[in-house]
Amino acid sequence: MAKRKTKQWFKRGAWWRKIRLNRKHKDRLFRYLFRDKKHLLELYNALHESSYTDPEALEVVTMEDVIFMRMKNDLSFIIDSRLNLYEHQSTWNPNMPLRGLFYFTQQYEGLLAEEEADVYGKRRLALPTPEYIVFYNGGDMEQDRETLYLSDSFSLGRGSGALECTCQVINVRRGHSRELLGKCRRLWEYSEFVSEIGANIRKGLSRDESVQAAMDHCIERGILTDVLIKEKSEVLHMIFLTEYDEKKHLRHTFEEGREEGIAEGKREGLAEGLQKGRDQGREDKLTEQIQKKLARGKSLEVIAQELEEDVEIIRGLAEKAGTGSF
Repeated sequence: MAKRKTKQWFKRGAWWRKIRLNRKHKDRLFRYLFRDKKHLLELYNALHESSYTDPEALEVVTMEDVIFMRMKNDLSFIIDSRLNLYEHQSTWNPNMPLRGLFYFTQQYEGLLAEEEADVYGKRRLALPTPEYIVFYNGGDMEQDRETLYLSDSFSLGRGSGALECTCQVINVRRGHSRELLGKCRRLWEYSEFVSEIGANIRKGLSRDESVQAAMDHCIERGILTDVLIKEKSEVLHMIFLTEYDEKKHLRHTFEEGREEGIAEGKREGLAEGLQKGRDQGREDKLTEQIQKKLARGKSLEVIAQELEEDVEIIRGLAEKAGTGSF
């Protein structure tokens, strides 16, 4: 596929909130550390046992999450005719293959639109081969690697249906995937840093203290010194700043909608109640007038004419009140 201008499909918005520890710091840090093509290429070489040396051979096509919040991904790039999707997760999610399907669909749509490709033409379109890898640092995985399948979500099980998307999950927690971490120093440094934060928290340190202690520990041992020394304030800002949280946003939006719905229901109920009250009062008054006029021997037709109401309405109210025969 011909070389394209590097393009990010959706740009991140400025969703900033008050300063506190960001529980999604691992995801942010992963993107931050591998934003440099040199380190991203090193990671690709380690995974594929390849030996690319030119970072410019790698074309970044990372999608952002403003317009399609659910379509955010950490890192996406094309090299060697592969469309690579790299993510980091600290919480286990069995739906990663489904998310991968969504990601690749959007990516292919964008890539083909840029080339003005005709999907209805007679020529078979050339597509980069998709590859989805998740670097996992949570506590719910003991093995070094696991492959998840989209078809496991299908009612007929794995291998059924017309679609498949696989996700290779690699455990990068301290003590796991030693061979891979040994080939990519940046990934090993990342693993050490976030693992040290977790270890400090388990020792009883506060989150703030855990991050500071992990920074000192790594600097003393020459781990991530290029960012922890030169860009320490940026890393701190990134870790402690709460980024826009989609789930929180959706939950907040739902609660707002729910509260507004309840309030609207109350308003509508009150209005309806008031109207019913007014209608009932008018009906009671009209019934009282009908009874008095009937007692004087007046016919329904005369009463309807005097009260300026339809005779059937007068008849119905009279019957409802159980007043005489007509």
